[in-house]
Amino acid sequence: MPTLPIYLDHHATTPVDPRVVESMLPFFSTSFGNASSKHHSFGWSARDAVAIARRQVAELVGADPREIFFTSGATESNNLAVRGIVTADTDRVSHVVTITTEHHAVLDPCRRLEQEGIEVTYVSPKKDGICALLDIERALAPQTRLVSVMTANNEIGVLQPIDRISELTRSRGILFHTDAAQAAGKVPIDVKKLGVDLMSLTAHKMCGPKGVGALYIRRTRPRVEVSPIIEGGGHEQGLRSGTLNVPGIVGFGTAAELSRLEMKQDTVRIRRLRDRLYSGLLGRINGVKVNGSLAERLPHNLNVSFDGLEGESLLVGLDDIAVSSGAACTSATLEPSHVLRALGVNDHLARASLRFGLGRTTTEAEIDYTIEKVSSLVARLRELVPHV
Repeated sequence: MPTLPIYLDHHATTPVDPRVVESMLPFFSTSFGNASSKHHSFGWSARDAVAIARRQVAELVGADPREIFFTSGATESNNLAVRGIVTADTDRVSHVVTITTEHHAVLDPCRRLEQEGIEVTYVSPKKDGICALLDIERALAPQTRLVSVMTANNEIGVLQPIDRISELTRSRGILFHTDAAQAAGKVPIDVKKLGVDLMSLTAHKMCGPKGVGALYIRRTRPRVEVSPIIEGGGHEQGLRSGTLNVPGIVGFGTAAELSRLEMKQDTVRIRRLRDRLYSGLLGRINGVKVNGSLAERLPHNLNVSFDGLEGESLLVGLDDIAVSSGAACTSATLEPSHVLRALGVNDHLARASLRFGLGRTTTEAEIDYTIEKVSSLVARLRELVPHV
């Protein structure tokens, strides 16, 4: 019997690894200096710690440390990428291309740009959640400045063909940004091999602290120009002003280092547990539908719908298992997931969906308990609807 409650919502956030916490603690107390203080040892200690973390984050994604800019998280990184690219190029009319299944941290800035007179095209994916390269190509225009497509979807875990999209944009001289918040630390990423120009990252999806993230910005062939959206001090090479969150950045670096070193073994174990969960549910419940491609998917993710049920009843019944019916940032709304809608899933089935997010701390006993609990709950709820 596993310890209850069980946490299977690792796409919303992850528990901070104890080794990450340990690395952060000195920077709350004895090494509390401001990394911008250049005239004493307290500042030098903080500056050196930030430099180490910058290198650790860069190594996770195959970047140069000088290409990593720390932010408050992936939401800020996405805003900086989308708005910063458009506002940096004032000499021509801009056009942005993105996809309908993006996180709201990309969709909302794009809608704001539309209000400011910038044209944005939203490309819909196929029913498996993957965007067809031809559809993205058709959306491009002579004035297209930026294409933004997330690496792994935060709800259905589907992996997009980032390398092929970057080949397309590079051949047209168009900048390419990817939100890799869900993918980084879970699957191998190399910004050079992928050919991306900008990439958003966050610590709290890889067993790091909340409130700290980064934006990778390519600095060669040629340098990508981005305008700051936060000013007042010139921190982070003038791109992101504000006193650096040194403890958070140190924790981010440690989390990135641990993910880089342990990703391979973690992935094998977590994929096995995810497949165990899927086969267990499929073997005991009729009318289970996987949302999105099962082949091109994060090993940590399973998003399924249960025909004939109401999603709220599912969540209420799973009182000792932490799961979600969509993105954590929109869980307060009664609207069905915009991601599942984009895949053509009807509203009723979308509301009867569950997102299981597995992580470093997930155990086999927890998966077996979840299979039993969900199967029993679905059977009980369906007894109330005899025609199902």
